[in-house]
Amino acid sequence: MSSVKLFSTLGSPAVRGTLLTIRALGLKDKIKIIPINLVNGDHLQPEFIEKNPLHTVPVLEDGKFILWDSHAINAYVCDKYAPNTSLYPKDLQKRALVDSMNQFDNGYLFAKWAHYIQSVIFQRETVEMGNIQDQIFETLDFLELILQKRKFVAGENVTIADFSIVANITTMEIFYPIPEDRYPRISEWLMQMKKLPYYDINQKGVDVFSKMFKPLLSLKSKM
Repeated sequence: MSSVKLFSTLGSPAVRGTLLTIRALGLKDKIKIIPINLVNGDHLQPEFIEKNPLHTVPVLEDGKFILWDSHAINAYVCDKYAPNTSLYPKDLQKRALVDSMNQFDNGYLFAKWAHYIQSVIFQRETVEMGNIQDQIFETLDFLELILQKRKFVAGENVTIADFSIVANITTMEIFYPIPEDRYPRISEWLMQMKKLPYYDINQKGVDVFSKMFKPLLSLKSKM
């Protein structure tokens, strides 16, 4: 039995980015998935907070080593199990592009709507999604420009940055279907990502999130 564990919630976009990484590397049997129920407050239990003071998922436990933040976990898993993978290339400049898009995902894409989604998940509050529509479109405008110059978000090959970003974008699609006429490159990229042989794990998580939380999302579009 593997000593490496991933504490996770399938509905979480961050978790799904890591699960895509694990699937892409063929590590299903090497990393044990430990479910965490956020609604029931599993992440607030003392034993979990001891692992991660931020009480977020995913959390990776490799023996006595504990790591949180999905982007860091994805990079760690690549370097540990597949140091030559193109998912997180060794080439300095290619890796820097992946890192930059991970920062875009974490500090910009997810940050634009994280507060509202956390209100839905943790406070069970109804959220008026029209309040953040302009912010979402601004973020998608930037991603569209990036993808006009690249096949995938960080270059010509799929990387861990694509996994993180597709997990967030497909969660956004639950309440804001992306208009293909406005975002043709994003739409094309999404189609490419959804054809990946291991993509189904992300779709399962999207379905879980939608079933549990879509009733709390009140959408009044400005379009």
